[in-house]
Amino acid sequence: MPTTYSVPEISCDHCRSTIEGALTPLDGVHDVKVDIDAKTVTVEGGNSDEVVSTLEDAGYEVAR
Repeated sequence: MPTTYSVPEISCDHCRSTIEGALTPLDGVHDVKVDIDAKTVTVEGGNSDEVVSTLEDAGYEVAR
């Protein structure tokens, strides 16, 4: 079941590329979709805490 995260700082294709590159290698992550207009990241699989931590390490704050 996918989980969607609100990431207000997403603004461009570079953001999409950075986020996909950071999250795709995580254990258990099967799919990553970044919606620039909605400013969301939808992740299928993986550990939620690890996903949030990885997003923050990449420089993107996750709205909680």
